[in-house]
Formats: sequence, C-alpha cells, structure tokens
Amino acid sequence: MDEYRRRHGNKTPQGRALTYENAVNEEFASRREWLDEQLSLLPVQQADQLARRVWQDDHYWSVHFEMAVGAALRQTGLKLIYDHPWYHQTPDWTVFSATGEPLCIVEVHTASPAQVTYKNMRAWHQLTQHIKTIPVGVLLMLEPTGRPISAPDSKAAKKIAGEVRKALCSPFCPPRIPTSFGYTFLIQGDGYGGTLPSPFGLYTCFEPPSSIAGQVNATQIVTPVKGKISKYRKLVEKHELPLVVAVGTHPFTGLGLQELDDLLTGEQVITFQFNLGDAYIGGPAVPSPRWDMPPELAGLLWIDNKFPFTVTSRPNPSAHRPMPALLANLGS
Repeated sequence: MDEYRRRHGNKTPQGRALTYENAVNEEFASRREWLDEQLSLLPVQQADQLARRVWQDDHYWSVHFEMAVGAALRQTGLKLIYDHPWYHQTPDWTVFSATGEPLCIVEVHTASPAQVTYKNMRAWHQLTQHIKTIPVGVLLMLEPTGRPISAPDSKAAKKIAGEVRKALCSPFCPPRIPTSFGYTFLIQGDGYGGTLPSPFGLYTCFEPPSSIAGQVNATQIVTPVKGKISKYRKLVEKHELPLVVAVGTHPFTGLGLQELDDLLTGEQVITFQFNLGDAYIGGPAVPSPRWDMPPELAGLLWIDNKFPFTVTSRPNPSAHRPMPALLANLGS
C-alpha cells in the first residue's frame, strides 16, 4: 500500500485509477488484509504477478474474484492449485481429492461493463473534480436531453468547469447554466424556493451521469460461460472431470444472485439501475428469457461482489458430470 501511495498519491484526483481509494483508504484495510492472506497461499511468482495487477482498474475485480473462489474452495477442505498446467491450458483452479486425484476444474468469469463505460466514468470524474474546487456550496446536475450524454474530454472538462465557476461566482447566478460546449447545468432546488446544499459543504458538487444506467440483464453472462465450456471441453472430456464456472460481477453491472436465479428459472422480472445524476436510463426493456445450463457444465458458483465475497453454488441438475458434493453445498 505504501508503495502504491508513493507512486500515485501525488497525482491529481482526476488522474488516479478508479481503484485508488480501495488501495489506500483505511475503510478498505480489512479487504486488503484478506487479499494479502490469499496471495500468501500461492507460489511467490504467482502472488507477485497478481499483486502488480490487482490495483489496475481492469484487473481489480478479476483478481479478487479468483482469490475469493480459492478461499471458498479451501473452506470445504479440498486441495486446490491455482493455474495448474494441463498441457497447454491453465484453468484458474484445479481441485484435487485427499489422495491427489483431480476432482474438477473451476474457471472464473468476471462480468464487467464495456471498456467505454470506464472511459466515460473517468472523463466525468475529471469534470466533477474540477467543479469540486468551486467555492459555492450547491448541487449541480445536467439538464435532461432525452438521450445519452457523452462525457467531455479532459481539455474540454477544464474549460467547462471554468464557465461554471464564472456563472456560480457571479452576483446574480441563474439556476440554469448553459455552456459553450453544449452542456447545461441545473442548480438543484429544495422544493421550497431554496437550493439543495452541497455534500461537500462550501464547495460545489456535480452529480454526473453514471454511465451505467439502464436495464440489469443477466443474459450477459451466458456467452462467456459458453466460451469457457468450449475452451475446456476436450480437457474435461478426456479426463472425465466436471467443469464449474464461477461468476463474479463488477458492481457497475448491477447484477446479483437474484438476477442469476431469475435467469435460471425464467422469472419475468425487469430491473433497472440508475444514480442521482441519470436523466436517461435507456429505451423499452423486456424480461430476460430462461437459460438452461448446458449438460457439459457441472454448475455455477456465484461470487458476491461485497466483501467478504461469499460464494454460492448453483449445481446443474442436467449435468453429464455433476459438481462435487462439497462444492454443491457452498452457500446453502
């Protein structure tokens, strides 16, 4: 943590990775201790590689989920090896019996938003940090346009914040602040003729579009899971091993265990996610169709994305090679 703080602490807030606070803030200390403990159980070279990747935005959740699956498997008393080589393939976890016989392989899939989501969030974050320096304690949101609003680039963000500063600091600041870049900011009222106070006290708070608003759809995991089945089909057939896929979801996806269960049972439910600054949450939505796990898949493990990353099993009743009993009972 100290090394990470030295390398990134001097950067401006808008220039840091989205995971910076997770890496240095005291509130995440127990999570970091847990991660250190999991990494200490791996060979040194593997642990070092994962430690270098974990604080990168693109790898933060995948490393945590892989380690969470390992922790859950160890709690069953089973023996396991991370990235055990099977010819030219290295599934995330290979589970062994007490006598050293392989019992199953477990692959981990991290469901993440599209890369453009991270790009937009970083861009909006830059603008919020610039606006946060304005010494006027109000809350701002963008005026709705009836369509998605693209985030400005870094150069534009600085100029936009300058225009907002000029308007807010003027003697007669209007409640509606248009800018030359096409973004219009609205000072949020309290419903009684006044303005809502900023959560930053005397400084301006801007609630941008979240970049994640829209329908929460569990079908996004289907294709990646099928990809895991295809990738390891020959291996598991040759050695008659059950294939288990563990799924963890980035919080930005909005997916949870309930959405997975709705997908598996065909429950006709539509769920949306949105934040305070979202004026547009997408077009018409339809429920996800039921998905039956292919018989080549022994089952799924669901990884909760809240610490301590509880793992829950969803065995496939139609599997050719069933999930080992100790795994099938996880989370029950």
